[in-house]
Amino acid sequence: MNALEIKNLSKSYKGFKLDNVSFTLPQGGIMGLIGENGAGKSTTIKLIMNSIRRDSGEITVLGKGNNTDFTRTKEDIGVVLDEAYYPECMTPEQINNCLKYTYRNWREKQFFDYLEQFGLPRKKSFKEFSRGMKMKLSIAAAMSHEAKLLILDEATSGLDPMAREEILNIFYDYTREENHTILISSHIISDLEKLCDYITFIHKGKVLFSEEKDQLLEDYAILRCGNEDLKKIPKEQILGKRSSAYSTEVLVKRSKELREFNLDKAGVEDIILLMTKKEVA
Repeated sequence: MNALEIKNLSKSYKGFKLDNVSFTLPQGGIMGLIGENGAGKSTTIKLIMNSIRRDSGEITVLGKGNNTDFTRTKEDIGVVLDEAYYPECMTPEQINNCLKYTYRNWREKQFFDYLEQFGLPRKKSFKEFSRGMKMKLSIAAAMSHEAKLLILDEATSGLDPMAREEILNIFYDYTREENHTILISSHIISDLEKLCDYITFIHKGKVLFSEEKDQLLEDYAILRCGNEDLKKIPKEQILGKRSSAYSTEVLVKRSKELREFNLDKAGVEDIILLMTKKEVA
């Protein structure tokens, strides 16, 4: 079963359009949602959660369409947004007391175990937490009610490298259970490349690719050459390029037509940066 299916999803605002977005996230996988600020990542997540109205398209979450009664399905989704939203006067203990009456599957012990693992005080008010502490608290809450799908919007922002590594390991362990799935957006591409099974790249409201990460890294390559060699590359093979005074980097897909050239491995960051360069043949 697919945990998430998005088909021809569109939403228009003044000056922006999410345009015919489609991708599928199989159950048990981790998908990284990549794109620049304003690309449409957060809009997509809001549409998945049915917190804003779509103009057109279909969204299926955990086997159910989200345009009908979505309340029960939301119980099975853990959400962490780029900002944590709890009353500033409340402590984690008080937040626990509220959430155990909110979620039918709330696991109090698991929540407090995460607080201890993250080094978060139980009795300190939320307003005294740093940004990183607030994000950790949100993650602890999202993972303490037996959610089958985690939707994480910049969930590791504000965390130092050691804390991010700890959180990524927790996310990885979470998906060892076959019915656990993660959709995570982040600007930290190295984190997504390390964690994710699938990468979906949204640029200016459109999906440029949605592929298995390993296949993506196998298919794409960087060709470094001078201006004369550049002329030998078939134009249809050039997916993006950037030039300096001395050489040009070209994004290509590996093919028999390019056997005579030396190709270097392309990381996810290389692929998205070159693919969005305006200087494309």
